[in-house]
Amino acid sequence: MLLDKIYAEVFINSLKILFLQLQNQWHKMNQTDLLYTLALQHVPNIGDITAKRLINHCGSAEAVLKEKRQNLQKIDGIGSVILGELFKPHHIKEAEKELVFIKENNIEVLYFEESHYPEKLKHCIDGPMLLFQSGTINLKQRHIISIVGTRKITTNGMAFCEDLVEKLAIYNPVIVSGFAYGTDITAHKAAMKHHLQTIGCLAHGLNQIYPAVHKKYMVPMEKNGGFFTDFWSTDTFDRNNFLKRNRIIAGLSEATIVIESAEKGGSLVTADIANSYNRDVFAVPGRTTDLQSTGCNNLIKHQNAHMLTTPLDVPYILNWKLEDENKPTIQKQLFVELDATEKLIFNYLKEKDKQLLDVIAIECNMPIFKVASALLNMELKGVVRPLPGKLFEVI
Repeated sequence: MLLDKIYAEVFINSLKILFLQLQNQWHKMNQTDLLYTLALQHVPNIGDITAKRLINHCGSAEAVLKEKRQNLQKIDGIGSVILGELFKPHHIKEAEKELVFIKENNIEVLYFEESHYPEKLKHCIDGPMLLFQSGTINLKQRHIISIVGTRKITTNGMAFCEDLVEKLAIYNPVIVSGFAYGTDITAHKAAMKHHLQTIGCLAHGLNQIYPAVHKKYMVPMEKNGGFFTDFWSTDTFDRNNFLKRNRIIAGLSEATIVIESAEKGGSLVTADIANSYNRDVFAVPGRTTDLQSTGCNNLIKHQNAHMLTTPLDVPYILNWKLEDENKPTIQKQLFVELDATEKLIFNYLKEKDKQLLDVIAIECNMPIFKVASALLNMELKGVVRPLPGKLFEVI
């Protein structure tokens, strides 16, 4: 009887937890929720991790700000410094001002417990409690990659970045970057050129833009995606904000690609954050004498990034599959359109029925990157198709 009672209590508690999870999943913040959450965000020395811990303990930001001091002191990490600031009334007043800005500028606010908050960011412990959005961003069922690198991008780096986006366009990925000089804006412009959704993560509020010369890209960006930030309109521009911004770039994406980087730089910080989130990182190698390749070469040397030598390395390593609607409709009688490499692979697969990519490379005496490139072209031409486990077969 005792065991039956225990099992019943466990079952009831499980249902309660499931109900709360579903309630959070579909919860949409009202104006009061947002006001108190903004106020909590405004409190000094309370970062996203601590704020979310307080909310999870008390149930809401409003409950946190109305909780008794002695109860909050029992929460791990909540000391006298935080409590000394938490209940000051000016946090509500500043939140009211920011709420006016949000409403007047039609800014969408994403709360970390809502269903439309970016799914990948939910898995980041330091993901923003609130994310401010402008534009037409849609992250549902999309491949999302971040492209970062030096502001002093070389012509070779720019060409690689543009070719990368062009070759990946068939997979319809979302391209994320920081809207800065050099690599960032190159990636955004390439994405818009190929009608891909692109997102600029900003190191300031949505009432300004940095650098100012990029203002001309704001409207087309918002038509092809938009902007994310967790900074308020009252936050003054500070270069230290870039480091905080970088966690959003890394957290949004399944992979971060570093095009070029010197020995030190913000893109290396983004790569390090992506690794801490257990996301894939790619780096484009360069000559040992190229200063703008030192950072990428080091990432590869220390096994902190996949070496990216061709755009097709990305879908191969991330195991992307082409959706049926993205595949061109092409006749199967394409022998005249297959080059020598593709013909060799086609004849091999026709004989073997299906085979692993690595085995194809070995038995056809070709490097893997060349076989992967040929197989992708053959898939686009409708003569082979990928199978689970990196197998390929003739259609």
